Amino acid sequence: MSEPPFDDLYRELILDHYRRPRNYGPLPAPTVQAEGVNPVCGDEIHLDLQVRDGTIGQIGFWGQGCSISQASASMLTDRLKGRTLEDAEEVAGKVRAMLVEGAPPDRSLGDLEALEGVAKLPVRVKCALLAWNVLLEALRQAKAAAREVQHG
Repeated sequence: MSEPPFDDLYRELILDHYRRPRNYGPLPAPTVQAEGVNPVCGDEIHLDLQVRDGTIGQIGFWGQGCSISQASASMLTDRLKGRTLEDAEEVAGKVRAMLVEGAPPDRSLGDLEALEGVAKLPVRVKCALLAWNVLLEALRQAKAAAREVQHG
């Protein structure tokens, strides 16, 4: 038997995030906004961040799409609130490695390991990665804004 209890647990975790998304909705005063669309399936993610001193204080998302894209965005926001931009970038790299490169999930990912099963469904990998790609754009914007402030 190849770990069906874990598959069931992970499936439930993804469904829970889809049914009861965390940090859903736009932020009142984001310092960074990014969005992305998967034109093949229509998944859409908008991400708002409030960044101060290199740390994500608040993070919110909204959009539409399949359970995997929306759950992945919810899990992303749940995991990265209160983290530094560098931490967020590192987590995004580990998620990408797990989904795209087939790397074993890093223990530090915690609940994000639930997304590992998506790697077995190549047509759904883009769904799970959409929020993470939007995050990387938001992080680029946040870093550029920080450089601009420094060099004023």
